[in-house]
Amino acid sequence: MLEIKNIKKSYGKHEVLKDINLKAEKGDCIAIAGLNGCGKSTLLSILGGTLKADAGEFIINGVNVMNDIKKKKGLIGYVPQENPLIDELSVRDNLRLWFCDSKLDMDEELDHGILKLLGVDEFVNKRVDRLSGGMKKRVSIGCSVAHDPAVLLLDEPSAALDLECKESIRLFLIEHCKRDGIVIMTTHDEAELATCNRLLVMRNGVLTEEDGDLRGAALLEILKNGREDDNNKENKA
Repeated sequence: MLEIKNIKKSYGKHEVLKDINLKAEKGDCIAIAGLNGCGKSTLLSILGGTLKADAGEFIINGVNVMNDIKKKKGLIGYVPQENPLIDELSVRDNLRLWFCDSKLDMDEELDHGILKLLGVDEFVNKRVDRLSGGMKKRVSIGCSVAHDPAVLLLDEPSAALDLECKESIRLFLIEHCKRDGIVIMTTHDEAELATCNRLLVMRNGVLTEEDGDLRGAALLEILKNGREDDNNKENKA
């Protein structure tokens, strides 16, 4: 259903992404772990359409959507680390901007749908600049699914959030995958890693699949050793 093929990105002589490849099926929840600066956020930015790759394809249902914003709109929901909302508007007005041309009814979603599951209905009339970080993240996710996308891309979705917010997001992601959706997220959060059925590691722009049960010190050891091994190879070259 989803295939990433030969994605590359460089800034000058620095290769941020080196020939990234990935296949995912319906129901996959994929975690991408990596040290800071390894390229994982760059990859999601490219897949989400906010950054252009130097090369590669992003194929969904046989269609390359890499550089087609219109096709991505109905297939992909992207949640960056930074807040994409308009702070001066209420939550409801932010949602209206995203749901205005959607096949989903915003009020119905607030009553018993996706937005209800995320708990957005509890603070829908508040201004965004008066929300906590966790509330903003839940609204951001709600906006990203306005067009009922099959694929969700989330960059550190629960970073620095309280346990209640983390659990709301985790339950939503589980439900999305149960509905045959695909989730790709960057994370080091233990609960999110346990939610995912696949674990990928990004080391210096190279993406590899690892044992999905890796956690804590064992995962960190792979990340650190991988960085040392990659640096040694580059120095020898």
